[in-house]
Amino acid sequence: MYMGKEIKRIGVFTSGGDAPGMNAGIRSVVRTAIYYGFEVVGILNGYKGMIEGDFMAMDSASVSNIIQRGGTILKTARSKEFMTEEGRERAFWQLSNAGIDALIAIGGNGTFTGADKLGKEHSIPIIGLPGTIDNDLFGTDNTIGYDTALNTVIDAVDKIRDTASSHNRLFFIEVMGRDAGFIALNTGIACGAEDILIPEEQTSIDDLIGILDRGFRQNKNSGIIIVAEGDDSGGALQIAQRVNELYDHYETRVTILGHIQRGGSPTCVDRVLASRMGYEAVKALKNGYKGIMIGIVDDQVAYTPMSKAIKHHNIMNKDLLEIARVLSL
Repeated sequence: MYMGKEIKRIGVFTSGGDAPGMNAGIRSVVRTAIYYGFEVVGILNGYKGMIEGDFMAMDSASVSNIIQRGGTILKTARSKEFMTEEGRERAFWQLSNAGIDALIAIGGNGTFTGADKLGKEHSIPIIGLPGTIDNDLFGTDNTIGYDTALNTVIDAVDKIRDTASSHNRLFFIEVMGRDAGFIALNTGIACGAEDILIPEEQTSIDDLIGILDRGFRQNKNSGIIIVAEGDDSGGALQIAQRVNELYDHYETRVTILGHIQRGGSPTCVDRVLASRMGYEAVKALKNGYKGIMIGIVDDQVAYTPMSKAIKHHNIMNKDLLEIARVLSL
């Protein structure tokens, strides 16, 4: 716990890749802070805006009608300057000059890495909210934006399945997940994919062809392969090309879903999750905590040191991997 000077003004910002539900988190932080008597300042464009002093006062009305919107009203940007001690020094000067006593950061790995360094170098209390569609942060069952991304992918793959069946085609569909295959694994099961390729498991092209051949002999006239962008054999384009060279029973197509997975109105799950986390973040600051990420584990609030949330990843459920293999028959 942090027993430093009294907190009067809280800064809130979003950083890194946007995720559906970030606005719900901003709304929750602002209104909870006001309820407990804090002033709130929005920091625009993430760490870039922090360095440049791009701040705006926020009140209850400034977060009206945003809970249903995707993206982030505070905007987000990358900042190479913030990666340097000089950049963080300038950011802290801007915060001090604006009377900002504490921060709530909404983002993922990169956001928390920067926040952890800033907090330790300048002893400013910072609380993190996990906002990333990849669901790769340790200390929470789900990150803000993950559920919405899953539903976006499912909707897209269901539509692709229709055309795959109509044309006897094999579709390789690439989803986001550079370092973690949570989106690929769960959407693959939900969409009845013939195979799912993720970074956590080594990919064998021979095994993949064996699965396809088995389906062909069972009179399957189409197929869906879900590929996480960080798979060890490459992305969907490379894998499809290699399969096509060795196996020609299907007409092959590739679809890369890309940034569509980050957009759209957040689901009920993400709106409630972000609202709950934003509320808990303000309470954590009020109670003297700093340098932690707010998570929800088994429906209970969990505090995890930012350094630990960054260093470790959520563990892949091996049961889901087995389920995926069995149900692909």
